[in-house]
Amino acid sequence: MNLLRSVPRITGTVHGARAMIASGIVPLSRPGLGLRSIRALRREGPFVGAMQVPLGRAPHTVALIDDAGPMTYWELDQGSTALARAWGSCGLGSGSVVATLCRDHRYLVIAMLAAGKLGARLVLLNTGFSGPQLRAIAEREKVDALVHDSEFDAIVAHAPASVTTYLGWHDPDAPARRSCPSISDLMLYPPTLPLPRPRSSRGFVLLTSGTTGTPKGAPRERTSIFSTGQFLDRIPLRAGGTTIIATPVFHGTGLSQLLIALALGSTVVLARRFDPATTLAAIEEHRADSVIVVPTMLHRMLEVDAAAAERRDTSSLRVILTAGSALAPELQRRAAERFGDVMHNLYGSTEVAVASVATPDELRRAPGTVGRPPAGCQVILVDRDGNEVTVAHSRGRVFVGSGLSFEGYTDGKSRETYRGLLDTGDIGHWDWSGLLYIDGRADDMIVSGGENIHPIAVENSLLEHPGVSDAAVIGVPDEDFGQRLRAYVVPAAEGGGAPEDLADSVRDHVRSQLGRLAVPRDVVIVEELPRNATGKLLRSVLQDSVLQDTETVITIDENVRR
Repeated sequence: MNLLRSVPRITGTVHGARAMIASGIVPLSRPGLGLRSIRALRREGPFVGAMQVPLGRAPHTVALIDDAGPMTYWELDQGSTALARAWGSCGLGSGSVVATLCRDHRYLVIAMLAAGKLGARLVLLNTGFSGPQLRAIAEREKVDALVHDSEFDAIVAHAPASVTTYLGWHDPDAPARRSCPSISDLMLYPPTLPLPRPRSSRGFVLLTSGTTGTPKGAPRERTSIFSTGQFLDRIPLRAGGTTIIATPVFHGTGLSQLLIALALGSTVVLARRFDPATTLAAIEEHRADSVIVVPTMLHRMLEVDAAAAERRDTSSLRVILTAGSALAPELQRRAAERFGDVMHNLYGSTEVAVASVATPDELRRAPGTVGRPPAGCQVILVDRDGNEVTVAHSRGRVFVGSGLSFEGYTDGKSRETYRGLLDTGDIGHWDWSGLLYIDGRADDMIVSGGENIHPIAVENSLLEHPGVSDAAVIGVPDEDFGQRLRAYVVPAAEGGGAPEDLADSVRDHVRSQLGRLAVPRDVVIVEELPRNATGKLLRSVLQDSVLQDTETVITIDENVRR
């Protein structure tokens, strides 16, 4: 049995190696660079390992373009080495934990590289977290140092006193309220002091959205250079291109594509905030061959493009990769009409990483599919009786295994497994040709704009509000976000106030406790909620909109923000 389980991994390694050679990521003419990358990967982690081939092949190639301009691979390397030296002089090292609370820019990337060069563990925080969430994570993950942008000063104020803070991006229009060393200043640290190489990498930690309470940590302590082939096997990225990463780098998709782009020696274009018109302009300006987005972003780009007097030239695109939430067939069709046969749809999660990828041909033939598992990945479906689903169009829980899957949360807990594969929490089915489809969550999890949101935590927060006597939260269809949060609120006998005032008040309350990701976009004021005899909330009644005749809906419309 163990041998049979090893076959997909062995086969995946072979196919992954072939894909890496075809992409140009492995320089056959200079095998020493590949060996250098493998050594750096083991000792200093994936961020430093990804840089080795382009540093040896073309160090003065532009590696990154952000809101401050371009940086070469050499500049990234030198800046991160100086930062690592400065941190080392402050006592940080291979036993330390460095966290980041940053939008997408050079100082985030430099901090990631510096943490690897020190051998420190890196924790990537979600910019939508609240102050109490940040404090709980810092304590649980034993964070020693925190790099943050100035806009998050108020949130960082919740960090434990033992955490040393460093300033990442400083917005001159919003002066920082906290006095701390900046990454830009530390990059000027004298290069004469030695920087000992760590014996091994401690990896990094991705965090869940945290709408079930304190965000969970999903560590990646071991990675393989051949894991890159899992993406390249299904996504035709090539060396020396230009990739626009619109998704946040602290998310698994943005992070994985950043690492792949750096390993390919490509130029990565980042922006601190997503703007659809700016993204389209960047594709034209930089002749980008790939762009990484969530479906919500893609929808906004199409809307802006349709309203523009003159369309941007996007003919350079070879790959549009969507991930994070379901890609609606209609959105895929519109995107293909506008951008050509370049759509790729990735399905995965923080815990399992990549599970499957749909190619343009598969999306054209089977709209709505998430494709097939790439080389080295295994996906099976399990029915309610615990048996593997082998019949087409029969639903089952989705279990995934690959070399990138995590081995348990940092709090010691894990997800359910089946034959060594991890439960994704989703329900799916195969079609007759072996393509995978995701039909929804196994529970009532809501996915809005690529973020997973659990209604129970939001309901509990609402019930703590003095103006609320009862509350329920569900997901309703949304054209932009796939789903949005709708809160049904029963006002308290006293203190509720006008519906508009109560709606604003409960949104502020939820934002302060759980962060902006958990804030309901709709607030429905009702006299009572449907419950059964035992008091259990009948969510199906709410989903069927039985209360539509008596409800007052107060909706907010926010732009996509990270």
